[in-house]
Amino acid sequence: MELTGKQKRYLRGLAHHLKPVVLMGDRGLTEGVLGKISFELENHELIKVKVNEGPESAKEVAARLAEQTSSHLVQVIGHTVVLYKQRDEDPEIKVPKA
Repeated sequence: MELTGKQKRYLRGLAHHLKPVVLMGDRGLTEGVLGKISFELENHELIKVKVNEGPESAKEVAARLAEQTSSHLVQVIGHTVVLYKQRDEDPEIKVPKA
């Protein structure tokens, strides 16, 4: 399921006040970073990831993050990536219907 523009706008509004919970270093996307992001997505559903200068741009990293964590890419702004993944049990965030 792909998020609609309305759904992304809603999630961007919720993410506005959030601080990045994962900081990705100059070594890029490692197994440790992927594990941490998956863990945080399960706990929070909506997270921000700060991407420092590395071998890839933030947009390239964001697409790979969404794919490898089975999450939705909500927004890339500067070096900050917003990801959303609905929890299987007891979802906290109610996304508007398409």
